Amino acid sequence: MTSSPPATDLDLFADDVLVDPYPAFTALRELGPVVHLPSHNLYALTRYDVIRDALGDPTTFSSTTVGFNPAVNDALQGTSLATDPPAHTELRATLTENLSPRALRGLKGTITTKADALVADLVAQGSFEAIDALARAFPLEIVADLIGFTGAVRENMLRWGQAAMEVIGPMNPRTAENFPIAGELYAWCSQVRAEDLAAGSVGRGIFDAEARGAIPPGTAGHIIHQYLGAGVDTTIASIGNIVALFAAFPDQFDLVRADPALVPAAFNEVLRYWAPLHAWGRTVTRDVEIEGRIVPAGAQVAILFGAGNRDPRHYDDPDTFRIERNPVDHLSFGYGPHGCAGQGLARLEAHAVITALATHARRLVAADPVRVPANTTRSIDRLDITEVLPA
Repeated sequence: MTSSPPATDLDLFADDVLVDPYPAFTALRELGPVVHLPSHNLYALTRYDVIRDALGDPTTFSSTTVGFNPAVNDALQGTSLATDPPAHTELRATLTENLSPRALRGLKGTITTKADALVADLVAQGSFEAIDALARAFPLEIVADLIGFTGAVRENMLRWGQAAMEVIGPMNPRTAENFPIAGELYAWCSQVRAEDLAAGSVGRGIFDAEARGAIPPGTAGHIIHQYLGAGVDTTIASIGNIVALFAAFPDQFDLVRADPALVPAAFNEVLRYWAPLHAWGRTVTRDVEIEGRIVPAGAQVAILFGAGNRDPRHYDDPDTFRIERNPVDHLSFGYGPHGCAGQGLARLEAHAVITALATHARRLVAADPVRVPANTTRSIDRLDITEVLPA
């Protein structure tokens, strides 16, 4: 026996849900593994196993519509984000060529040194605002140097990166307001030339790949767009979450301070506990049965990473932040062919920040994090560290 999925009038992109989605995620999970949301005509995937299976099946769950409005999906055509295999494989190879563990090995020392110096300076101040001073400043500098951005492009990275993620949402006021800004990024990527990027940079390397025929003509700019559009805002969110969670759970911070080997586990738990991505799109290419419920061919699906990461069917006591669980199988980097291409770089940056905080600080005292609604990236907008006890 099969039937339609349960439905609810929940608006996944309402302000209160975007600021704190976890009560809604719990309610949706209890309704079923897939739930119809008529307000945006979406089918939300809510449970861990269902989400992981969907991410691993690009033939059925197509990435040609990662966004929740037609305009952004049209704009993303030709990028590896919105391309299915086999075309995706070719584009992805060039994207990841400079993001492999071997390629990143040479960056580790630089990233570690920069994080240590920045955090040491902030701790010495005794108090600081963690988002602008750390969560935004650090990854923006790293990515700018990596891709070879110069001049006005460096100055626009934050607003371009944020806008690129906002327009992934449905056509609400946030999306409409950010389309012109995202358009600036798209226009720049459409006309950027190799000589606009610093010599020896990854950006130059992408143009070299295009010149030797490793990727189709005219696609280098699309790949650079993905580095900035998909990789910056989520890393900013993750680093802000690290600081906020260590302040909120000092016992967990103490564990990392006592045992640096727990740094990777701590970052995995940060990503599981507070997923940086709110929702991501797929389209089903055929009628799909999910535990007896039918999602019709052509339907738009919303992947709810945070809901899957808190699924008690997969994680014991999922609403508790506990770094020693080391959830290496969390969903926040995705899974399958479209798993986050930049996760190696994100780990380098986050591990460096965690190590620096554990080295220089004994306790972080924070005001309540300030969050503002955002369609796709769930991040902290302001986090005042009112007191730092040095190590």
